[in-house]
Amino acid sequence: MAMPLRQSIKVATYLAEQKLRKRDKFPLIVELEPLFACNLKCEGCGKIQHPAGVLKQRMPVAQAVGAVLESGAPMVSIAGGEPLMHPQIDEIVRQLVARRKYVFLCTNAMLLRKKMDKFKPSPYFAFTVHIDGLRERHDESVAKEGVFDEAVAAIKEAKRRGFRVTTNSTFFNTDTPQTIVEVLDYLNDDLKVDEMMISPAYAYEKAPDQEHFLGVEQTRELFRKAFSGGNRRKWRLNHSPLFLDFLEGKVDFPCTAWAIPNYSLFGWQRPCYLMSDGYVPTYRELVEDTDWDKYGRGKDPRCDNCMAHCGYEPTAVLATMGSLTESLRAMRETVSGNRE
Repeated sequence: MAMPLRQSIKVATYLAEQKLRKRDKFPLIVELEPLFACNLKCEGCGKIQHPAGVLKQRMPVAQAVGAVLESGAPMVSIAGGEPLMHPQIDEIVRQLVARRKYVFLCTNAMLLRKKMDKFKPSPYFAFTVHIDGLRERHDESVAKEGVFDEAVAAIKEAKRRGFRVTTNSTFFNTDTPQTIVEVLDYLNDDLKVDEMMISPAYAYEKAPDQEHFLGVEQTRELFRKAFSGGNRRKWRLNHSPLFLDFLEGKVDFPCTAWAIPNYSLFGWQRPCYLMSDGYVPTYRELVEDTDWDKYGRGKDPRCDNCMAHCGYEPTAVLATMGSLTESLRAMRETVSGNRE
């Protein structure tokens, strides 16, 4: 795990505070969606299927920042849609960073080089560029040629200017261990991004492509093979060791979707950003009024093939904090990653 040491300490302190306050449900990172509009039409995403009137909406700065502050989460992932299409996205980032929230701006990078001047490098801020494979594979997944090359150029420019750059890669049943190794080797060794996040694809109900999502056993076999030969140790993966164990099938966890809640133009989404069973105006209502026991594999058919990080990474983090052995293991990987 290559999370910066300062960030690791803040998250650990936050988790310790929640334990002292005897809170059993709390947010670790907020998925903030200040718009649904996007400049790409990815086959695996259902966000742009919203009506035209919804796609034109942009969340006010005060509303976006207020939701994060209300939740109390130490980290924020700003997604969409394409957040760089929001005319005040730089102000949302600026205000969150000023409050020492760790902000990850998720982007397909098509507008990144044009918008980069609006942002300043900070240890509390990172661009997170979506990369699903090398050139041919990535461009096919986003249904447009040239996107991979633009993303690579934007990553290089952002790194040159001193920004932290992370990546997010989603893998489908059309992937093989070799395609995963190839793209992660490239991101890790050639582009030298700061951290990489990975996730098996989840079947969005509105996604145009419903045929290429991974099942649980497919996921485990895929990552078990991709992680073999010491790859896990050499890649700067932004995940807890236990979550990577989970992807391989070495351990299993229940879902804790309440720890990575989604806030969008509609409010707090129940139960997570992958499923939509209604919205509530406050995080407290989300936590207290949602029947969390009815969700998860074996409980809701929609959850049966899900191994996405939004539900299971926080479970792994909490399990790590509850074990001295796992805490020391995570600490060793964090320190090792920060030396590289």
